[in-house]
Amino acid sequence: MKLKANPSSNFEPHPESDCIGVCVDVTPLKRVESSFGPREVFKLVFETTVLRDDGRPHLVWSRSFTPSLHEKAAFRAFVKQWFGRDLTAKELAEFDTESLIGRTAKLSIVHNDYNGSVYANIGLIRPDRSTAPLKPSGKYTRVQDRDEERDEQFRHADNGGDEETADWRRTKVHVGKNAGLDLGDLDEASVRALIERWLPDAMANPKPLKADRELIAALRAAAGVLGIELDEDTNEPF
Repeated sequence: MKLKANPSSNFEPHPESDCIGVCVDVTPLKRVESSFGPREVFKLVFETTVLRDDGRPHLVWSRSFTPSLHEKAAFRAFVKQWFGRDLTAKELAEFDTESLIGRTAKLSIVHNDYNGSVYANIGLIRPDRSTAPLKPSGKYTRVQDRDEERDEQFRHADNGGDEETADWRRTKVHVGKNAGLDLGDLDEASVRALIERWLPDAMANPKPLKADRELIAALRAAAGVLGIELDEDTNEPF
């Protein structure tokens, strides 16, 4: 068996910023393995007003979503935040994700470090009420329309297809009433409770387990997104 190291990548994550974005892709469903068995997920891709050095718009990918409109589904919560309202009864009866293509949004892009790599994530999405909405540049080719072997940016953003380690939101919670759930599937109050009640003791433990270390790193990243500062001397949020 011949093995080869992953080639170095010059992929540049979207800078941290508040900007306007326009949805340019809803990726095809992709089958991944999770702690609960195989599942199908998709992502949204936004082109933003922030330009790269070559003059092309930066791209940012959403977290992975399962195709569900359940009231507790992450995708429904994301769309509700994006639209500034919940979906109507008609939309819930039949929602076409293709209708999101070309829709604009106000985005807050944040960086998270994971295993030595920096990932750009959508920390907050809100309605864009501009009188002259951002239009797609036409320079982005949808995943469904291109050769997968050339799709370097999407593969990098998806962390090589490893859904479980894509970013802090995919970290499994192994403590408390939400054990077994992804951190990103919890509501804000539950995440704050973990940061305020579990994190200080876990960080004070001189020999944390692997699962503890992973959750500690994820909660520290989540604290940054939520604007919770941690006292590095006492490990206490303040």
